[in-house]
Amino acid sequence: MGMDERKFRILQAIIDDYILTAVPVGSRTISKKYDMGLSSATIRNEMSDLEELGYLDQPHVSAGRIPSAKAYRLYVDQLLQLGTIRSDSEEAVRAFFGGRVRQMEEVIDRAAQVLSSLTHYTAVVLSPSGPKLHIRNIQLVSTSPETALVVIVTDGGVVRDSVVRVPAGIDPDTLYDISRSLTEAVAGCTLEEACERMPILIARMGENAAVLQSVNSLMGEARDAGPQSHVSVGGASNMLAYPEYSDTEKARNFLSLLETRDRLASIVAQQGEMAFTVRIGPETGVPEMSECSIVTATYSTRTGRQGTIGVIGPTRMQYSRVLSILGTMGEQLSEIFGSGGSPTERK
Repeated sequence: MGMDERKFRILQAIIDDYILTAVPVGSRTISKKYDMGLSSATIRNEMSDLEELGYLDQPHVSAGRIPSAKAYRLYVDQLLQLGTIRSDSEEAVRAFFGGRVRQMEEVIDRAAQVLSSLTHYTAVVLSPSGPKLHIRNIQLVSTSPETALVVIVTDGGVVRDSVVRVPAGIDPDTLYDISRSLTEAVAGCTLEEACERMPILIARMGENAAVLQSVNSLMGEARDAGPQSHVSVGGASNMLAYPEYSDTEKARNFLSLLETRDRLASIVAQQGEMAFTVRIGPETGVPEMSECSIVTATYSTRTGRQGTIGVIGPTRMQYSRVLSILGTMGEQLSEIFGSGGSPTERK
């Protein structure tokens, strides 16, 4: 006994119905709601076979069936193989990214909120990781007669910004000239390489050496901190709206996991060149997510560094819609970070 076309159509109908209702599905439901030309008895026999094959579970003796993790895996693999993923989310995703975007962290945070809003699940977005960051420019902007904002911009976005003290009376034009000279000297360098060059630059700066000393300290902090992934979570409480997480203890464990950002990042992070990764139930390898699915996709920066976007929902999530939205979101983020200018410069 194996999976034939009729069994698959019945299984697909059960999954579609359970995704919408979260109620165990019976043969009479399938017979009435889906035009298959099959009697209720025939459907019931096929459902028994599907249960024996491991695609359906029966929570109670008198209840209908619910899909197993194995069933969702077959369902998702079929979606990906046939490419039956809707693309009606493109306009909605792009609408959320209108206007000025100041820096990478803002884009990441906004993306998480967009994903959770459109899918009604929990969204996780990780900033790009990969090779060492290279400096694109260093900006000094006067904020008062004795202070200036220093912004270090790399090919991965803004990695450090801080207000520093400057000699009294230094004018904005002088700060601009220092910014330009400093950028010319270290553009294309890693943070480590830039820090090695700074003592020579400071020695040449004369009366404005104190300004470069402040920049050098800030650059050293960014170098020592290393490449840290920014993790943004959207719609953390969305899962509580689903009956699977009506149990207080189960909900508490899930929310606690979301608060542990390093562990969450390691769970969600997607490796390799696959367009999508779908992990269903036990495939997540995380006890707190045994009744969840994690669907992830990647996006890329102009320099080839990759970040991850993901959606966490119950195993009965609307996979087709989630895959569609993630695909569009990945394209939009790749466009933002691959436009040839950093997010800081986008209007």
